[in-house]
Amino acid sequence: MRGRALHPMFPLRLRTLALALVLVSLAAAAIWAAFALRERQVDRDLRAIVAAEGLTGDPSRGRELPSIDEPLAQLGKKLFFTKALSGDNDVACATCHHPLLGGGDNLSLSIGVGASDPDLLGPGRGHPDVAPNVPRNAPTTFNIAMWDQVMFHDGRLESLDKLPGANGAGPAGMRTPDTLPGLADPLAGENLVDAQSRFPVTSPAEMLGYSFATHKPHRTIRAALCARLGGYGMGQGDLPDSQWPAEFERVFGRADQVEALITDERIAQALGAYERSQVFVDTPWRRYVEGDDAAISDAAKRGALLFFREPAEGGAGCATCHSGDFFTDEQFYTLAVPQVGPGKRDDPYFDDPAVQTEDFGRWYATFDETQRYSFRTPTLLNVEVTGPYGHNGAYDTLEGIVRHHLDPAAAVAAYDPAQLIPPAQTARTAEYTAKALAKLEEDRRSDRTTLQDVKLSDRQVDELIAFLRALTDPCVKDPACLARWLPEADEPDPDGLQLIARFGPGKATQ
Repeated sequence: MRGRALHPMFPLRLRTLALALVLVSLAAAAIWAAFALRERQVDRDLRAIVAAEGLTGDPSRGRELPSIDEPLAQLGKKLFFTKALSGDNDVACATCHHPLLGGGDNLSLSIGVGASDPDLLGPGRGHPDVAPNVPRNAPTTFNIAMWDQVMFHDGRLESLDKLPGANGAGPAGMRTPDTLPGLADPLAGENLVDAQSRFPVTSPAEMLGYSFATHKPHRTIRAALCARLGGYGMGQGDLPDSQWPAEFERVFGRADQVEALITDERIAQALGAYERSQVFVDTPWRRYVEGDDAAISDAAKRGALLFFREPAEGGAGCATCHSGDFFTDEQFYTLAVPQVGPGKRDDPYFDDPAVQTEDFGRWYATFDETQRYSFRTPTLLNVEVTGPYGHNGAYDTLEGIVRHHLDPAAAVAAYDPAQLIPPAQTARTAEYTAKALAKLEEDRRSDRTTLQDVKLSDRQVDELIAFLRALTDPCVKDPACLARWLPEADEPDPDGLQLIARFGPGKATQ
C-alpha cells in the first residue's frame, strides 16, 4: 500500500509552528521576567521603608515580660476566670476577654452583667431586658503589655511621664479614673496593665452589677471583693469553699492575717501578670522584617506599600497613626465611626441602657473640646481575630473598617446596622454620627488630623487587607497553642465559680 504523499508546504508549516512556539515562549519568559523584576522592586521598596522606619517586627524587644508559667501569672489566670470578682458572681474578666475569642468577646458591644446565660460567650450572648449594656467594644488583651502611654478607648488611664510633652524627668506616676486629669493615682500599681485591671470590677455594666456595693467608692468595692475571696469581714461566708488564701500563700507566702494576704494590690499584680504574659508577636510580617522575603504574599507586600506610603505617594497613609512595631501612635483621633449602642454617659450609675446617648471619647478623660469624639489608635497586631472594629464594634469586617478610614462620610451613608453583634441601639445613630462627622471636618480644617479621603481600587483594598492579615501570630488562631492561657481540666477551682465558657454560633479564634 502506498503512503499518502506529504503536502509540499508541510515542512514550511512545521517551521512556522516551531517559530511561533519559540516566540510565545520568549514572550512568556519576558512577561515572567518583568513580573519577577517588579516583585523584586516591591521588596526593595518595602525594605527601604522598614529601614527608614527603624522597624524590627517585634514590639516586645527590650521588655521584661512575665511567662504564663510563672506562679504569679498562674494565680492571675485563676482570678481572670473566676466570677467571684463580679458583684453578682455572674461575670469573669474572661467573659469579655477570652483567649479563644481573640482576647475579646467577638461582640460589637459587650453583654456584661445580667446576661441571660452567664457562661455563653460570643455571638448568641444576650441580655433579657435590653440590648448591649456595655457602651464600648471590648479591647483585646493580646499584647496588652506593649502599651506605654494609655489604656482604654478614651485613655482615661495614662502614664503621665510617657505622654507627649512629658519632661521625662522621672516617673510621674499614672493618672487613673480614680483621679482628675493630670494627677497621679498613688494606688495605680507598677504598670499600666496592673492599673487597668482594677477598674472593670468597679463598672456596674461590666462586672459590678447594681446590687453589690452600689454607689460606693471604688476603694470600698475593691475591699469588699478582697473580703469575699479571703472570707473575712463583710465577705465572710460569701464563698463557703474558698481556697483563695491557699492560692495567694503559694505565691506571696504566709501572712499573719488574711487581710494582709489578699489585697487589691496583689489581685491587680496577679491579673496584670497573666495579661502581660499574652505576648503574640510571631507574625509573618515579623519574619519578613527579619529577612525572609517569602514570609508574606506578594499581595501583602503591595498592601504594605499602600499602608506605609502617604496618599501623595500613591498610598493610603495608614502608618501615620498606626506607626512603629506595635502599629499605633497611642494618640486620639476623630474617625466618626457610626455611633451605635447605649453610648457612654457622664453618670456611670445611669440605669437605663435602653436610652441611647452619645460617646464623646477622649473628652471624658480631658474635658478638652478639641478631643470630643476622639478615640485611641488601636494596635493592628492580630487584628484579623480582634473584631468587630471601632470603639463600639460598629464594623464586623476588616473591609468595613478599612473602607471607613478611606472615606468616612461615604461609609456612614452606606452603613448597615444589621452587622452589629448583637443588635444594638441605633435610634439616634444618624443624629449623633452627623455630629461626629462635623467634628472630623472641623479637625481637618484645623489640621488636627491627617485623616483624608483616599481613593483605592477594590484590588488595592484587598491587598491592604492581605497585609493586615500578615500581622497575625498563628498561635492566636490555634486553640492548642492558646491552651496555656486557659484553665486546665484537672486544675483546682478555688471557689466553684470558674467560668466554663460555651461559645454561641460564630467562631472562636476566627
